[in-house]
Amino acid sequence: MSLRSFFAGIVSRPRSWVRAVAQRDHLEAEMEAELTHHLENLMRDLIRAGHSPQEAARRAHIALGAATIHKEGMRASLGLRWWDEFWADLRYGARILRKSPGFTAIAATSLALAIGANTTMFSLAKSLLYDRLGVPHAEELRLLRWTGGDHLAVHEMWGEFDPAPGGGMMGAIFSYPVYQQLRDHNQVMRGLLAFNEDSMNATVRGNAQRAVVAMVSGNYFSVLETRPQLGRNLQPSDDHVGTANPAAVISDVLWEREFARSPSALSQTINVNQSLFTIVGVSPRGFTGAKNVQSSPDIFVPLSMQPIIDPKGDKGGFIDDPNVWWVDVVGRIRPGVSDAQAQAALDVELAAAVHGTMTVKAGETLPRLDLSDGSRGLSFVARMFKKPVYVLMTMTGFVLLLACANIANLLLARGAQRQREMSVRLALGAGRGRVVRQLLTESLLLAGIGGAGGLILGYLGRNVIPRLMANAWDQDQLNVSMDWGVFAFATGVTLLTGLVFGFAPAWIAARSEVSSSLKESAQTTTRRRKGLGGKAIVAFQIALSTLLVVGAGLFLRTLFALDSIDVGFRTDHLILFEIAPPAQRYGPGKDAQLHLRLEQAFAALPGVQGVAPGSTTYISGSMSNDDFTPEGQTDTPEDVNFTGNAFFQTMGIPIVGGRSFGPQDTASSQPVAIINQSLAKKRFPNQNPIGKRFRADGPADGWIQIVGICADTRYANLRDDAPPQFFMPYVQRKQVGVLTYAIRTPLSPAEIVPVLRNVVQQADRDLPIIDIRTQQEQIDSNMQMERAFTALTSGFGVLALALACVGIYGIMAYSVANRRNEIGIRMALGAQPGQVRGMVLRESIWLAATGVVAGVAASFALTRLVKSMLYGIQPYDPPTMAGGVLILLTVALAASWIPARRAARVQPMEALRHE
Repeated sequence: MSLRSFFAGIVSRPRSWVRAVAQRDHLEAEMEAELTHHLENLMRDLIRAGHSPQEAARRAHIALGAATIHKEGMRASLGLRWWDEFWADLRYGARILRKSPGFTAIAATSLALAIGANTTMFSLAKSLLYDRLGVPHAEELRLLRWTGGDHLAVHEMWGEFDPAPGGGMMGAIFSYPVYQQLRDHNQVMRGLLAFNEDSMNATVRGNAQRAVVAMVSGNYFSVLETRPQLGRNLQPSDDHVGTANPAAVISDVLWEREFARSPSALSQTINVNQSLFTIVGVSPRGFTGAKNVQSSPDIFVPLSMQPIIDPKGDKGGFIDDPNVWWVDVVGRIRPGVSDAQAQAALDVELAAAVHGTMTVKAGETLPRLDLSDGSRGLSFVARMFKKPVYVLMTMTGFVLLLACANIANLLLARGAQRQREMSVRLALGAGRGRVVRQLLTESLLLAGIGGAGGLILGYLGRNVIPRLMANAWDQDQLNVSMDWGVFAFATGVTLLTGLVFGFAPAWIAARSEVSSSLKESAQTTTRRRKGLGGKAIVAFQIALSTLLVVGAGLFLRTLFALDSIDVGFRTDHLILFEIAPPAQRYGPGKDAQLHLRLEQAFAALPGVQGVAPGSTTYISGSMSNDDFTPEGQTDTPEDVNFTGNAFFQTMGIPIVGGRSFGPQDTASSQPVAIINQSLAKKRFPNQNPIGKRFRADGPADGWIQIVGICADTRYANLRDDAPPQFFMPYVQRKQVGVLTYAIRTPLSPAEIVPVLRNVVQQADRDLPIIDIRTQQEQIDSNMQMERAFTALTSGFGVLALALACVGIYGIMAYSVANRRNEIGIRMALGAQPGQVRGMVLRESIWLAATGVVAGVAASFALTRLVKSMLYGIQPYDPPTMAGGVLILLTVALAASWIPARRAARVQPMEALRHE
C-alpha cells in the first residue's frame, strides 16, 4: 500500500462514518437491497441448475447465511457498532433514571447547583481576569510601567501609582514631555499612545450628566487599529493646544442612548466642562478603549484639551509640565521583538527622557521601566479582585466535589441493589468493560441533566455577584457575558463530573463475583463491605462541609466586626452628593463662591438640619493629603479635608479642644485649621497645639493657625484606624474644585433630592448633582467585598450542609436497610428500641466526628490564605471553629434520626422471615 493510499484511507473512514450516521435509513435500505440482490442471483443460478423455486430459495438462504449477521458485519466495518451500543446504553440509562425519579431529582438538582455555581464563578473570573480589551490584536499591546526607589526623582503624580513592595513607588503614569520623547525615539514599538480618563460634566442635547471622558493622544485610535462605525477617528492634527474647533468621538453606548443611533449625531456639539466639542465619529460596538476591559469611556477628546476641560490644582494644565506624571502609556510591540528587548531599549530611552525634561537632584533615583501585558488595560479591576475570585472559585470547586461525593455515594447504594442485575449480565457473557461502559453512560447522562440545569442557573445568575458588588447609587455595573468559552467550561466540568462520580461505582459493580452475587445469602456481607466505601465518602463530604462552614463563619464574623465599628461621626439621616464646578467657568475663587452660595441655599431649605461640604468623602476609599509643617519641625504630608464651617456640627464630630470653624473664618481672614487627636499626639506630644502654626500649600501668607482639636474618625475605610488628619475651611483655598455635600435631614432622599436639584439648577443649569446616596449606603459600598463574600460563602455553606445531610441520611438509611436481619436478631435477643436507636446514632456521630476532625485540620491550613481578607479575628478563631463543629454534629444527628428511629421499629419476626 502506498503512503498516498494510506492517508486517503485515514481521511475516507471518518467521512464514511459520518455519512453512515447522518444517513442511517438510507444505509439500512442499501444493505437490505444488496442482500436481496445477492439472494435473488443465487436463486436464479440454482433454478438454472435444475432445482425447483422452493428448493432454490431454501438452498440460497442456507448459502447466503443469516442476513442479520451480514448487516452486523457491515455496520462493524463502518464503525457503527459502538455507536449503536452507545445509543442503546443511553436509552437504557434513561429508562433506569426514569424508574427512580426521587434519586434522579436529588442527584440532578445537586449537580445543577454545583455546576451552576462553578459556571457563574468562571464567567465572572473570565470577565474580570482573562478577557482582553475590545480592540484588534490586543495580545500585541504592552503597558508601560515603572518602579522607583525611596528617593525618586518624580515628586508630583496624578493617576495610578502605589507603594512598591520593597519600598519606593511604582506606577503606570508619565509626564507628557517624557511620553513625547518615548514616542518619537523608540525603535521597538510600532506606536505609543497616551491617555488619561476622568469623570466630567457633560451636556448632550440639553441633558446635563456625568460622563467618563478619555483625553487621548492623536494616534490613540491608529495604534489601537480601530476604525469608527460612523464618521472618523481623532487624528494627530486634532491634538494641538489652541485648536479652534475641538473634535470628539463618542462611544456606541452614548450614541445609542442620546441619539438613538442616528447618523445626524455627526457635526453636533456637546458641552464637556463648559467647552464645546464637535462630534466627528462614533467608536465601534464593543470597543473598550485602552484602560478598562469591562466598559468604554463615553467621550474621547484630544489630550491637548486637558488644561481647558480638566485643570488640576493651582497649576491647571499639565501638558507642558515635565514634573507632573499623569498620562498612561500603551504601545503595540513590533513583530520579532521580545518583551525583554523592548523593556531594555525603553528603559534606556526613559532615563534619557527624564534627564532631558526634568532636573534630577543629587541623590535622587530614576524610575526603572517595566513592560507588562497591556491586553487587559491597566488591570486595576483584575488586581483588586484576583485573590477574592480565586478564593470563591476554590470554594465552588469544593461544592462540586461535595456534589460528586454525594452522588457517588448514592450510586454505590444503587449499585449494591443492582448487584444481581450486573451478575446476570456477566453470567450471560457481557464483558466487564461492557458493564463499566453501561454504568458510565448512565452517570454521564445524569451529569448531562445536571450540567444542562447548571448552565441555565449559570446564565440566570451570571450578574448576581456584580449586583452584590455594585453601588446602590451607581447605574453602571459589570455585565458578565456567557460566550462559547463559558459554554465549553460548563461542558468540560459536566463530563469530568460524570466520570468522577461514576467511575468508582462502575468499577466496583464490574468487579463483583458472579457466583457469590447470585446467592441471596451472600448479599448482606458484600453490601456491608461496600458500605465502608460509602462511609468514607460521607466522611470526606463532612470534612469539605466543615471547611466551607468555617470559611463562611469567618467572613460572617468579619462583617459583624466591621459593622460594629464606631466611625466617629453620626451616620444617620445624612444624604451625600458631589458638586463639580467646571474650572473653565469657575476659576480660582469663583468655585469657592459658588460652593458658599449653594451651602447657604441648602441650609435655608425646610427640613435641612445641617450642611457639611468637604473635599474628601469619609469611608469611600478616597484619600487626600497635603504638606503639614509645624514651626520648628520637618515637612511631612498628612491627610487633609477642606470643609464648610458647619462640618463638625453637621457630621456630629465632637470638638474636644478650642473652637470649631465659624462665620469669622473667611477668604480674607487669618487661615485657620482644626486637627484631630491623633495628629495632636503625633506632631505635638505633651503640648497644647491650640494657637500653634504650620505651613501647607494653600494660603498665600504661608502660616496657618490651629484653633481647635476634634475627635478621631475613620477616614478612607473601616479597616484602618483613624489616621492623623487636619481640616481647613474651603473658602480659604485658591482653587476648591469638587466638594461632597453631606445634608442632614429627617426627610427621605425621594423628598429632598428634587428640591436640592432645583437649587443647583437655579445656580447653573449645566451643573449636575452627582452620585446621590446616603452615608450608610456609602459605608455599605466600602464593605461590598465583605458583604458579597459573606453572602456567597454562607450560600455555599448552606448548600454544603444540605449535601452533607443527604449523604449522611443516605448512608445511614442504606446501612439500616442492609443490617435489618442483624437488628432483628438483636431485638429478638432482648435489645431495646432505645439501644438500637442509640447504636445507629453513635455510628453516625463517629462518622461525623471523623469528617469534622479532618475538616478542622484542613481549615487550620487553608484559612491562613485568606488572613488578609479578615478583620478583628484570626484564621483559627476558636468561636468560629466551635460553631462550625457544633453545626456539623447537629446536622449529622438530624440526618440520622429518621434511619435510627426506623431501625428501632424493626419487628424481629418480619426481619427474620426471609433468613
